[in-house]
Amino acid sequence: MSSTLQIDDTLREKIISQPDVILEDRDLMRALIAANEKTMGGNIVDLRGIAMERLEARLDRLEDTHRSVIAAAYENLAGTNQVHRAILRMLDPVDFESFLRDLGGDVAEVLRVDAVRLVLETEQDTTGDQAIQSLGDVLSVAAPGYIEDYLTGGRNVPLRQVTLRQVQTGAATVYGEASDWIRSEACLKLDFGDGRLPGMLVMGAEDPHQFTPQQGTDLLAFFAGVFERTMRRWLS
Repeated sequence: MSSTLQIDDTLREKIISQPDVILEDRDLMRALIAANEKTMGGNIVDLRGIAMERLEARLDRLEDTHRSVIAAAYENLAGTNQVHRAILRMLDPVDFESFLRDLGGDVAEVLRVDAVRLVLETEQDTTGDQAIQSLGDVLSVAAPGYIEDYLTGGRNVPLRQVTLRQVQTGAATVYGEASDWIRSEACLKLDFGDGRLPGMLVMGAEDPHQFTPQQGTDLLAFFAGVFERTMRRWLS
């Protein structure tokens, strides 16, 4: 005796009237293909089934790539907006002291970093300078050549405008008391023009993964360009 399973008439009519519902359901199509292979037996190679499996795998990879591209685009847009807002806030102050204090305050908050420090090289002895001491939480002064040594670690490597890296601990000469919990930093080398010593803007983060060498530097290079042009006006 043999028996044949009969599909419900209502369901059958619905499938016939809307076949796209079946074709668009991946799990259902996979089940139908598997049932078809079972009826053919194990000695028959179903080339169409193999082709469909490969197409499915390729589609999955394309969907993953599509999601990654969209996520990267949104992240880049968010980063661009963040830098633009930080620049606008940086341009608000009308005096130099407020400009510097805002770096470690509102600008750092907009950029979502834990510390911002401006390092300036000078040949003068600034010991006892009250103005510099009052800005010690955002401004550091150093002897000529300090910035190059800080960026290269004393190695013979080319200087880049933006250096992203992870650190065991921040430099006390730069971060002061905050140096103990700095785990990554972005170092922006600044050019203040002919006849002036270079400067450096350092952004420090407690998160060791916030700044890594694998990240892009275009937005930070743009920020550095705006900052150094603003500093030139203050210094003049």
